[in-house]
Amino acid sequence: MPLLNTTIMRLNEITTLVEDKSDLTSENESLIKQIFKEINENGERYDVDEIESWFENEGSWNVKEVRSRIVNISHYAQSKFEQTNKFRIVDDTCNDGDSCSCGN
Repeated sequence: MPLLNTTIMRLNEITTLVEDKSDLTSENESLIKQIFKEINENGERYDVDEIESWFENEGSWNVKEVRSRIVNISHYAQSKFEQTNKFRIVDDTCNDGDSCSCGN
């Protein structure tokens, strides 16, 4: 699944906001967690491998451990979001708007 343009814009935001790309501070990590949380809350889906590939190819993230940490944060945020939204309420109305139990 290719990354959405809106997701890429958020990844660029991470790149812009993190000054030292060789070492993440706790503030950097909090910012990255928040950005990935917002990506998920906005209904954007991403493949963690695509996130990893994007940071590898972006050019300024030269330290593998830092890239791995960002990828781990993205995976954690996605997994946490999926767990908390596991039991979404399903609409049980028919196409005509009437309530029924037919399963359509």
